[in-house]
Amino acid sequence: MTPAARIQAAAELLDTVLAGARAEPALTTWARQARYAGSGDRRAVRDLVYDALRRRRSYAALGGAETGRGLMLGRLRARGEDPDAVFTGDRHAPAPLDPAERAAGRAPQGAEALDLPDWLWDAFRQSLGDGAEAAALALRERAPVHLRANLLRADRDAAARALAREGVETRPVATARTALEVTAGAQKVAQGRAFADGLVELQDAASQAVVEALPLSPGDRVLDLCAGGGGKTLAIAARLGGEVFAHDAHRRRLADLPARARRAGAQVRILDTPEAEAPFDLVLCDVPCSGSGAWRRDPDARWRLTPKDLEDLAGTQDAILDRAAALVTPGGTLAYATCSVLTCENEDRIAAFLGRHPVWRARRAHRWAPGNGGDGFFLTVLTHEIR
Repeated sequence: MTPAARIQAAAELLDTVLAGARAEPALTTWARQARYAGSGDRRAVRDLVYDALRRRRSYAALGGAETGRGLMLGRLRARGEDPDAVFTGDRHAPAPLDPAERAAGRAPQGAEALDLPDWLWDAFRQSLGDGAEAAALALRERAPVHLRANLLRADRDAAARALAREGVETRPVATARTALEVTAGAQKVAQGRAFADGLVELQDAASQAVVEALPLSPGDRVLDLCAGGGGKTLAIAARLGGEVFAHDAHRRRLADLPARARRAGAQVRILDTPEAEAPFDLVLCDVPCSGSGAWRRDPDARWRLTPKDLEDLAGTQDAILDRAAALVTPGGTLAYATCSVLTCENEDRIAAFLGRHPVWRARRAHRWAPGNGGDGFFLTVLTHEIR
């Protein structure tokens, strides 16, 4: 595919997403059907689509239309590239610009320039204050590839050396002691021996830092209540060196965890009913949330989110906290985490929980802002007061 043909393919895919389809399934379907597209073409089209979704409002303003074609036109203008060199109609390139398209387009303003809906920009400012603009701008960029050195197999330096022998270049990330950022050769990671032998796992650096901040001691009984794919479960197991319990309301999300645990040398026990194994010394609730701290990885999520969604999520988050509290041994620890930057999902949920459960105390809280050091995360560690 020519560069212009890739842009046309991205424009057509964006129209599908703008009509309501999810980006990832749309890209997967296109890749299966576009037999003429090589692996480089598929990566390039994917990058174009995701970049346009991260900057949907600003590209739409510059391009004069919130359509796939308008977003691609806006992207070219944002990058200072000549649209007429791309919109030629030749060899599957986009059709030439018409007079209306040439006249359309303007500089994005306010929340447009930060690529957030107006109501979400207000929520960002209320939640992050002076850091709101930096967070919004970070979410417009492509996320770095972070790896976690699996302490059950190797420390960070040893993992980095093993990766380097396979052509994967990395550098340490200060956010967590186990974190590495891939600076070259990212496509080789999953096919390499370091990954196959369990020396490293793909995991965002701030997600690693959440586990690093947990007060864990050898022999603790620890439950990851909302384990999802199990990234934090495996990181906890690496810290403890012993068995960790995992549960998720949607058990299919845990389908790959047994194989991942074997590769990592981790002891993980999946529970369908955590109450049957309670109490636990520590329960981690990495609750369902807006994902606002990680929107660069799921860029169309910001455009789907509504104020009603946030209200519904708050109810779910409160219910999970209440359930988790009953699973903790007297004097034990409850950890609440989100990959959200919004106060309504973070501090407000902790305040509401403490109002319902006066025997709990918030001991410390952490915020990680989205950026090169990782995604945006929130963590509060609470302890049960024995009376």
